[in-house]
Amino acid sequence: MNEPHGGWLVNRLVDGDEAAALEAQARELPVLPLNPFELSDLEMLAIGGFSPLDGFMAKDDYESVLRQMRLVSGLPWSLPITLAVSADVAAGLKGKTRAALADTTGQRLAVLTVKEIFPYDREVEARLVFGTTDLAHPGVAYLRTRGGWLIGGAVEVFRRPANGSYCKHRLDPADTRRIFSERGWRTVVGFQTRNPVHRAHEYIQKTALEIVDGLLLHPIAGETKSDDISLDVRMQCYEVLLEHYYPKDRVLLALNPASMRYAGPREAIFHALVRKNFGCTHFIIGRDHAGVGNYYGPYDAQKIFDEFDPLELGITPLFFENSFYCRKCQGMASPKTCGHGPEARVVLSGTQVRNILRDGGQLPAEFTRTEVAAVLHDAYLQSPKASS
Repeated sequence: MNEPHGGWLVNRLVDGDEAAALEAQARELPVLPLNPFELSDLEMLAIGGFSPLDGFMAKDDYESVLRQMRLVSGLPWSLPITLAVSADVAAGLKGKTRAALADTTGQRLAVLTVKEIFPYDREVEARLVFGTTDLAHPGVAYLRTRGGWLIGGAVEVFRRPANGSYCKHRLDPADTRRIFSERGWRTVVGFQTRNPVHRAHEYIQKTALEIVDGLLLHPIAGETKSDDISLDVRMQCYEVLLEHYYPKDRVLLALNPASMRYAGPREAIFHALVRKNFGCTHFIIGRDHAGVGNYYGPYDAQKIFDEFDPLELGITPLFFENSFYCRKCQGMASPKTCGHGPEARVVLSGTQVRNILRDGGQLPAEFTRTEVAAVLHDAYLQSPKASS
C-alpha cells in the first residue's frame, strides 16, 4: 500500500486517561476559539490527513511553502496550514507555552504547544497561493477576515470537533487504509469533489477504475462556498448513484473533513497529497480542478505536476479532459475521443443547472442520472433560494 506522505501516518488524537488529563489542563490555559475552517484543519491534523504535519505551521515552513511549495525539509507541500489571531490575542499569548483550542461554542478540544507567534502579510499570501488579491475570490475573501498574526505549534486533540451526520462515512486515513487492505486493493484512485457526481464525473471515475483495483470517492465535508450544494444533498446523490450504477465491491465512499481553498493548481497538489495519506496510489485531476471563476487556466492544475518529480510526490496523477455526452456518438466522450462539434455535446454550466432546477425543469439524462436529478430537483424545491 502507498505509504503516507513523509513516510509515516501522524496521529495527534489522545484518548483514555491521557485525554482526561489533557482536558483538565486545557481548562487552566488561555483559550483560542477556532472558526469552522480552522476546525476542519484541526481534525485533519489530528487524524493524519495532513501528514507529516503535526500542527499549525511555524514561520520557516510557512514561508517555504508559500515561495517554494515545499516544507523546510524539502518535502513537497503546496498550501499553508495556519492558525491566525489578532494582534491583541497574539500579545496576550506572549510568554505562554501552551493554549487551549476550542470550537465556536467554547468547548475545548485540544492543546496547542506554542512554538512561534509571528506576523504575516495577507496580500503576499493571497498573491502566492491564489494568484490574485481580488476579494471576489472566495479564498482571498476568507484570508482577509483572518487576524494578522500566526501561531505555529503541534496540537494534541482530546475531543474531536462535532461533525454531525454520516458517521459511517467519516473514515480516517487509518480506516481507509485498513479497508483497502481488507479488500485486497493494491492500487486505489481518489476522486475529489465538492459537487454532486454527474455523468462526466462518472465517466472519468469508471475509466480510471479500468486500471486500478478500487475507487475512493472522497467528497469535501468541510467549508465550501455559500452557493455550493450542501453536504446532505451531495451525499444523497452519491448514495443513490452508487446504489444503482457502480460495483459495490470496488468503490468506497468516505468524507474528507477538509475545507475548500479554491486555490486551483496549488490545491490540486494538496488534494493529491491528502489522498496519498488516505492510502490512494492514483488521483484524478480533471478540468479546472479546485478552481473558481476565471482565475486559473482550464488545465493549470495538471501542468503544475510538471514542477515536481513524480517519485517525491508518491502518487500518480491521472489527467482527464473535459468530458460530455455526445448525441452523435451516443455516449460519453471527451475532445480526445470525439470529433463532433459543440452542437452535439450536452454540456451544462452551473448557472444553467440552477436555472433549470429553479424553473421546475428536469436535468437531461445525458447530463446526470435520473435518480440524481430527482434528488437535486426535490432539494431545490425545498430550498428557500428556490423562491427568491
